[in-house]
Amino acid sequence: MIDLSHVSTWVFDMDDTLYPREQGLMQLVQARINAYVVEAVGLDPVAARLLQRQFLDEHGTTLAGLMANYTIDPAHFLHDVHDVPMDSLEPAPRLVEQLMRLPGRRFVFTNGARDYADRVLDRLGVTACFDGVFTIEDADLTPKPAPSTFRHFIERYGFDPHRAAFFEDTPRNLEPAKALGMTTVLIGDGHGKPLGDHIDHIAPDLLDFLTDLTFKDAAA
Repeated sequence: MIDLSHVSTWVFDMDDTLYPREQGLMQLVQARINAYVVEAVGLDPVAARLLQRQFLDEHGTTLAGLMANYTIDPAHFLHDVHDVPMDSLEPAPRLVEQLMRLPGRRFVFTNGARDYADRVLDRLGVTACFDGVFTIEDADLTPKPAPSTFRHFIERYGFDPHRAAFFEDTPRNLEPAKALGMTTVLIGDGHGKPLGDHIDHIAPDLLDFLTDLTFKDAAA
């Protein structure tokens, strides 16, 4: 039995966490990012993809890597790569039910752009479930897993990380959360990346995990 009765703040990554990876939205974004790198850096698609993976490993996002190594317009990048259709996303009324029964406040903490996050949450039908949405613009373009971005996020909403749970599909993004005292839940298989003892729980699917939680002794 998983005991999260101490949790009064619930924090969720968005992409491949609030919806199943199989719905394929991030594949569309990935294709746009790759095309952007091809154009901006002048590489062929294979080399651009390798560079992008390097940037993800070293900087947390492709944007951060591009900004550190090239002269680009961040606003143009964010608009361009997130300009994808939402048709593959399925509205999630059952997820709404489970989110709304969580005791306390609920937040989205994403490396995605503001407009894109608004579109995703609207398509899923979960916008009203959250007390706040923290995007890459709110982080001054410094992505997870930067500890400073986690501190900024916590300060923005004023919660005790020791009474918070963080749900995320990228294992290394859970490391600073755990260091700050959050309970960490990996959603999915970690994309083949190394796992570690900074992960408290692993769940193949967010909806199933939330459905199995009970809150009779939960914090108010």
